[in-house]
Amino acid sequence: MDLFEYMREQNKENESPLASRLRPSSLDEVVGQQHIIGKDKLLYRAIAADKLSSVIFYGPPGTGKTTLAKVIANTTKGDFVQINATSSGKKDMERVVDSAKQISGAYGRKTILFVDEIHRFNKAQQDYLLPFVEDGTITLVGATTENPYFEVNNALISRSIIFELKPLQQSDIEILIRRAVYDKEKGMGSYNAQIDDDAVEFLAEASNGDARSALNAVELGVLTTSPLDDGKIHISLAVAEECIQQRVVRYDKSGDNHYDVISAFIKSMRGSDPDAAVFYLAKMLSAGESITFISRRIMICASEDVGNADPNALCVAVAAAQAVERVGMPEAQIILAHAAIYVASAPKSNASYNAIGSAMEYVRNNKTAPVPSHLQDASYRGAKNLGRGKGYLYAHDFPNHYVKQQYLPDGMEDVVFYKPAEIGYEKNIIKHMKLIKDI
Repeated sequence: MDLFEYMREQNKENESPLASRLRPSSLDEVVGQQHIIGKDKLLYRAIAADKLSSVIFYGPPGTGKTTLAKVIANTTKGDFVQINATSSGKKDMERVVDSAKQISGAYGRKTILFVDEIHRFNKAQQDYLLPFVEDGTITLVGATTENPYFEVNNALISRSIIFELKPLQQSDIEILIRRAVYDKEKGMGSYNAQIDDDAVEFLAEASNGDARSALNAVELGVLTTSPLDDGKIHISLAVAEECIQQRVVRYDKSGDNHYDVISAFIKSMRGSDPDAAVFYLAKMLSAGESITFISRRIMICASEDVGNADPNALCVAVAAAQAVERVGMPEAQIILAHAAIYVASAPKSNASYNAIGSAMEYVRNNKTAPVPSHLQDASYRGAKNLGRGKGYLYAHDFPNHYVKQQYLPDGMEDVVFYKPAEIGYEKNIIKHMKLIKDI
């Protein structure tokens, strides 16, 4: 490396974005991803012992894939080479492989090749790496935002360990934000800045698990905010909102506002107001509410408030709950809106809700008689000798597949729990029950 190259690298290090400068240089500085990088986990032990085999890091942007690669670079005694699949080709890989062979032969050192965005390599490019990964010429570290089982060759997959990185927890990002503001060596501590707690919380939540997004906002805030009279740069909630271009939604997920908004959402669906339902849905989603929490409430409303007035409402709600777990945000908002609007627009009946409520209350407060003998199980040995099932009338042997007989226990013959409403599909239920019983 000549003087000019050295100066270029130094300037690059000093002028690189905050998110890049703040990357940890050791395992103990890594924040989050404890499910794979905790001290008792395989990856931590392999990196610490410098015994890493080929791995692929898979996860959303800003979750630490490149960070882990840099930690490996700083930890390994081998040669670490980085290429990006979006701008590198076969010739670049050939140079890496030739160098790896020479270093291994001359010094006995291994070469770790980090391929960022490895899913961008086509099949031929990935195939080229395979024999050198297999014979140990290089140890592959791949990073991808795409599912490697779909985007990376099966042969490479079979020779690598897949580690899935999750979106960072809000508490993890809060740690990184404070480190960014106050760390004088890697962060922006030399700018004499301070950040309010509510600004930290807002940026951590608004970043939606992407540390890079939060750190970029912090950097922008510090660099563009003028110092106050005390000489300090003050990153307030208003500054944080402006830097991440998102207005804070007043919504405390553990406080009264959380319950008020979800209550309004449910009552809007129950009250057949799809516009209000979508509004409260948007408010919850903007505040980072759990999509599974929302989908559960739609399912409950579909059964409790729509019921048999439109039995398909529950089918839509259940399908939506399954779909949002598979799809995730941001597309999940469309699915949740679809389900919420359907439930809000459907005819309403709480007859099923009232029926089970009345039945539960009756069971709690009354001593009920046994199951009538003609309804008891007659399938086991000796049951018929005990009179089990004797006199039971099989409904399908009679017109309209109905025959009048006692189903409730003795003393309850006239008790009614289910009272269908004259609305939606329940009108058909009333008509059907009247028809079969009158013939």
